[in-house]
Amino acid sequence: MKLPAGVNALKTGPSVVWKSTGKVQQTLVECVEISGKGLHSGEVARVRLWPELAGRGRYFCFGSQSIPACIEFAEETPLCTTLCKDGMRVRTVEHLLSALEAMGVDNCRIEIEGSNSTDNSVEVPILDGSAKEWVHAIEETGLRVASDQGGNPYDQLAPHLNEPVHVFRNDAFVAAFPSPSRQVTCGIDFPQVPAIGRQWFSSGLLDKTCYTREIASSRTFCVFEEVEKMQKAGLIKGGSKENAIVCSSTEGWLNPPLHFIDEPCRHKALDLIGDLSLFAASGSQGLPVAHIVAYKAGHALHADFVRRLSQVS
Repeated sequence: MKLPAGVNALKTGPSVVWKSTGKVQQTLVECVEISGKGLHSGEVARVRLWPELAGRGRYFCFGSQSIPACIEFAEETPLCTTLCKDGMRVRTVEHLLSALEAMGVDNCRIEIEGSNSTDNSVEVPILDGSAKEWVHAIEETGLRVASDQGGNPYDQLAPHLNEPVHVFRNDAFVAAFPSPSRQVTCGIDFPQVPAIGRQWFSSGLLDKTCYTREIASSRTFCVFEEVEKMQKAGLIKGGSKENAIVCSSTEGWLNPPLHFIDEPCRHKALDLIGDLSLFAASGSQGLPVAHIVAYKAGHALHADFVRRLSQVS
């Protein structure tokens, strides 16, 4: 068993240590193809997930660009996570990356093609607003051991925390604490929307089974009274009651039933896992082995946290 060729890029610092998980890196058995409309652009895109060699990690191929799913290529955009390289952008990557990270797809070539061939931006399909369809496709094709060109498997590494790490903006924060297992706790607070209100969700042990059963089917949500403002800002052009749950501050949920009573909070956990997967490199695990607590956090704060992890590694 070999270590990834890029393992030297995974530095060990006072707060983060990279350790073997005791497993080898994995990839898909065969190609998966899914098409759908983007939440914000409203444009149709086709995504193909291809098996990839060990040590290659997860990366997007769009036009002539190959964009690694790493924090150095993330840019701050409203309401989604965007990867950018040399002017080419792939938007709303968080649900797909969440599914790949949680289901153990360490190495994957993600080809994405938009309906507008002249555009320099493309968006991952929103599907039903959750990660359920990605998870189902991964389960259907299955996983296999990833090997390099010489047929050698690579050791899978994971970041472990030695001491707490945190970032915050006003009263929102993401903090991580040393733990022998991966755990996620998320909190949200919408006092202006009583049907949502304050919610907390916590996973006792975040593994593939927990993710599939408790997180993957949680859909993105929005506040009805904010929809017009978002549309005027050029967002959610592809939004509908088929790909999001919508809540009114006065009338409650407009398209019930919910999959879970705390579905909005669980979706925040889904997003957090996808964004923290950007800490991965060379086929390693991105989500730290730690207890991660996020309160009123969004994509921008998640990215700040990953950058902070990179600084203390």
